[in-house]
Amino acid sequence: MSGQGNQIGTRPELLAPAGDWECAKAAVENGADAIYFGLERFNARMRAHNFTVADLPELMAFLHRRGVRGYVTFNTLVFADELEDAERWLKSIIAAGVDAAIVQDVGICRLIRKLSPDFPIHASTQMTVTSAAGVGFAKELGCQLVVLARECSIKEIDAIKAAGESDMAGKTSMPLEVFVHGALCVAYSGQCLTSESLGGRSANRGECAQACRMTYDLISDGEVVPLDDRRYLLSPQDLAGMDVLPDLVKSGVASLKIEGRLKTPEYVANITAAYNRALDAVCGPREGSKQEAVEDFKKVATDVRYDLEMGFSRGLYTGWFRGIQNQELAHARFSSKRGVFLGFVSEVRENTVVVDLECALKAGDGVVFDAGAPDLGEEGGRVFTVDQKGRKAVLRFRDGAVQFNRIEAGDRVWKTSDPELEKRIRQTFDGDKIRFHRPIDFEVNGVKGQPLRVIAHDREGHIAQGVSESALVVAEKRPLNQEILAKQLGRLGSTPFVLGELKIHLDGDLMLPIKELNELRRGLAEELDQQRAAPKRWTMSSEDAEVGLIGAAQDRPLPSETQLIVLIRKMEQLEAALEQGQQWIYCEFENPKRYRDAVALYREKYPDGEKTGAGIFVAPPRIFKSGEEWILKQVRSSNADGYLVRNYDHLKVFKDDRIIGDFSLNVANGITADYYLGSYPLERLTASYDLNIDQLTSLLASGSASRFEITIHQHMPMFHMEHCVFCAFMSTGKDYRDCGRPCEKHDVVLRDRIGAKHPLRADAGCRNTLFNSQAQTGAEFAEHMIGLGARWFRVEFLDEEPGAVKESIQQYRRLLNGEISGEKLWRQLRLKNQLGVTRGQLAGEGV
Repeated sequence: MSGQGNQIGTRPELLAPAGDWECAKAAVENGADAIYFGLERFNARMRAHNFTVADLPELMAFLHRRGVRGYVTFNTLVFADELEDAERWLKSIIAAGVDAAIVQDVGICRLIRKLSPDFPIHASTQMTVTSAAGVGFAKELGCQLVVLARECSIKEIDAIKAAGESDMAGKTSMPLEVFVHGALCVAYSGQCLTSESLGGRSANRGECAQACRMTYDLISDGEVVPLDDRRYLLSPQDLAGMDVLPDLVKSGVASLKIEGRLKTPEYVANITAAYNRALDAVCGPREGSKQEAVEDFKKVATDVRYDLEMGFSRGLYTGWFRGIQNQELAHARFSSKRGVFLGFVSEVRENTVVVDLECALKAGDGVVFDAGAPDLGEEGGRVFTVDQKGRKAVLRFRDGAVQFNRIEAGDRVWKTSDPELEKRIRQTFDGDKIRFHRPIDFEVNGVKGQPLRVIAHDREGHIAQGVSESALVVAEKRPLNQEILAKQLGRLGSTPFVLGELKIHLDGDLMLPIKELNELRRGLAEELDQQRAAPKRWTMSSEDAEVGLIGAAQDRPLPSETQLIVLIRKMEQLEAALEQGQQWIYCEFENPKRYRDAVALYREKYPDGEKTGAGIFVAPPRIFKSGEEWILKQVRSSNADGYLVRNYDHLKVFKDDRIIGDFSLNVANGITADYYLGSYPLERLTASYDLNIDQLTSLLASGSASRFEITIHQHMPMFHMEHCVFCAFMSTGKDYRDCGRPCEKHDVVLRDRIGAKHPLRADAGCRNTLFNSQAQTGAEFAEHMIGLGARWFRVEFLDEEPGAVKESIQQYRRLLNGEISGEKLWRQLRLKNQLGVTRGQLAGEGV
């Protein structure tokens, strides 16, 4: 390709969302290289229209004819009793020639590999990969690409790639994909338990209730912190990577993903076209310098800014690409679509509003008046007339469209709708006309007295050859040259193709009837079209896949009696637990330096604790990123008996120690458990918090129930966030270096709309966890789970005082020993806990 050396970098794939057929067409006609879409089940956007399994042959033929790849989102956790259905669906997906599956569940990755050795797997962002070790884990699973967590900066992406490239064994080298535009989740994908905790609707099952977009009050040390009109404390601005697109290209990411399977086809068309245009400026063939490429890109970025904001915007921001800037990520003023900022209301007259305009406005556009309290309802509507003099504009609306008494001078005004733009965007994909064409290259060969031979290939691996009926003769007037051949072979308007490169190898001035040249072109285009429409043939294993088997047993003997494990978060809680003779203890402190003191205190009580098989285990932070090795060194320096591992780096760093897999590994079925237990020296695994009692029953029945640990009492960790609420709203700093560490000085809760006060905590990496205000208990289900063979049960404490810790340990011991029924303990907890105790996610939806 000419000018290749002057590009900023290799063009990455542009991956667009498709919630239905119209969205798929919108993406294809506006330059998407690939789309991703869900089916009726097993996808993380169950509220989208989605496609059906029966749609797959037609959909894939449509996409492949247009030179576009299609990826199925199989990106939910899959429960043990769903594995047979999952296997059937996967077989249909593979047989339909889908280009890849985007997968969250470790067990589904293994199941795909048993079904097919070569069908591509893309590790979903819900696998929470933030490091080279995570990429290596995905590669060992059999994945071909990793979608990184949205929280990774470009600097961190570079570090992950560099680590993979420097790994001589290639264990951590893998194509990487990042989200480049769209809604930004405040919590780490795959680690958000908010919807599950509050209503039994799991984000890991595509049922997110978007509690992050609600209002919250910030309460510090019992007092409400005044934040004026900032109440959407957990609602980030929408991600827009346009401003850093050259840096993303330079980083070498393989794919740029647009979020939005719940969005309209107009949104898909708009955002796809904008990024396709920008990528052309950054990566397209050119004769100029790289600096000229940058200047061309800046012009495009400026040109498309309006379209991006009108497409959908809660405010557009580069997210975490440039690193952590807590003052900018969440403005907290609103959480719904706004669009383009128009200016401020300067005056409200009878039936008119005067606005100091900062952006063009015309009759027919939609506006909303922002008084800083969107949760109370806002005025707005379609503008009837605009009378503008300079920047002053008098806006009139149809009778009854707005209540003028609710609009005041100083209110912000936003343009939320532009019918002309929407019409222009819709014209890019409406109807059956093909508007976006992919290049095919031609090679023309011939000598006098022989037929003309033309070869066509489409840059996707498909190739066709045609030979003329007539032999070439010496040209008397108009020989076949570059101009004539380009004109005739380029007449591809009704096909999905456009002429790409043309190579001519003719021996002298030769000619052929134009009619035959046209027939060659039509035949080659039809042949390529048929080849592309044929489904890809992935290898399908002949043997039935084995599912749900718990694998390799570890050396340590399993207990015959039930065991109570206590997780504590304060030293005084540890002291209380030790006074109760508790031997199995986990520590999760905000400051890992204190683990050494906790271990020393435990050793005083149990100097020979290791001989009993029990011990004190400590928990590293849930997320690991490059540069945070010092935290793991602090954790290791405690010399604890073992470690509660929570991510892929922990599995690697602590592989020579006693380790127990925590809930964040998202073990929801037997194949996942089999992989972890068979690949790592884990003593046991904590069952996923996404499971209710029926799903947990299926998991325990699928294999060795005694290898699972079940948390039966806890304050559910809901949001787990890179976003630091302490820094953003209790300081003027951008990160830990200049925030003054309010997390260490204040007791903070977030109060939701119904008055529940959810405790907020920060860990050593400054990541925040918001815990459910109510403790939940699975006491009523304990006897049932013991009957299934479960032996390990965990009770977690958050802010409980030492007396409450002692009493809870006593009561849960009695429960596990059969001295008190679960129903009786449930009633006692309900009576004694002033904040209330819930059955939580174990009981299922609606409790």
